[in-house]
Amino acid sequence: MGNHFELSVVSDNEKWANERIDDGVNEIKRIERLLTTFNDDSETNQVNNNAGVMPVAVSRETFDLIKRSVRISEITQGAFDISYGSIDKRLWNFDQQMTSLPDKSIAKKMVRLINFRNIILDDEKCTVFLREAGMRIGFGGIGKGYAAERAKHVMKEKGVESGVVNASGDLTAWGLQPNGNKWTLGIANPDSSHQIFSYMNITDMAVATSGNYEKFIMVDGKKYSHTISPLTGLPVTGIKSVTIITTNAEIADAMATPVMIMGIYAGLDMINQMKNIEAVIIDDDNRLYTSKNINLT
Repeated sequence: MGNHFELSVVSDNEKWANERIDDGVNEIKRIERLLTTFNDDSETNQVNNNAGVMPVAVSRETFDLIKRSVRISEITQGAFDISYGSIDKRLWNFDQQMTSLPDKSIAKKMVRLINFRNIILDDEKCTVFLREAGMRIGFGGIGKGYAAERAKHVMKEKGVESGVVNASGDLTAWGLQPNGNKWTLGIANPDSSHQIFSYMNITDMAVATSGNYEKFIMVDGKKYSHTISPLTGLPVTGIKSVTIITTNAEIADAMATPVMIMGIYAGLDMINQMKNIEAVIIDDDNRLYTSKNINLT
């Protein structure tokens, strides 16, 4: 999935624990085959290849994930959109040769095919149709969270009472550490991702972070994130990182980027209206903002 997964199981039986980890890994591999855009035979690519042509029958699992994704798009007013795959990649390469921003009107044209409202779902027939030719869906904004959640589910079904699934920093943790304490979660310092900015103790929670500290460009002394707004086609500014804490890894993964796109105040206002979800935001000046129920150490 283009991400590094780490799975941990608490048990006094090493052989059993390793078998349960294998169960989790196999589930992640299954999700990869289902959602990848790097395999022509995947359901995702079958949908993409028939954009503007005809609806494609998919598995109920894929259909339901797309349906939930569209719902998140509605909630975030399009800041989250799985049809982001439609963006013209030539516009953004985020390498050292990129020294200027594209014209606003050109950027807007480049994202014209990004529109979750043109993802047509038929619940009865379990089909997905992309209304416009050239549209593409992709699960980069929700897939690793979904895979982490599924791996946890499979491992818990097999009897794992405590564990962690870490998908490149987006993680879900349940139960307790071997010493009986909750899991300690560190929030990375956006200026030095190997250092901890703050931490909290959690159990039965999921966390995801979106930030500009790993992939960005500098133009006229200003940092621009690799996160592109589907509304403008331009990179977002003003926020170094957004961390989402909630009960489900899929939701945590899906909500981190939209808050970054929406901005500090609109993003926090949205989070504060939702149940069982919190946010921690660090802006470009290292100021910390949190939703109303956060307690950081």
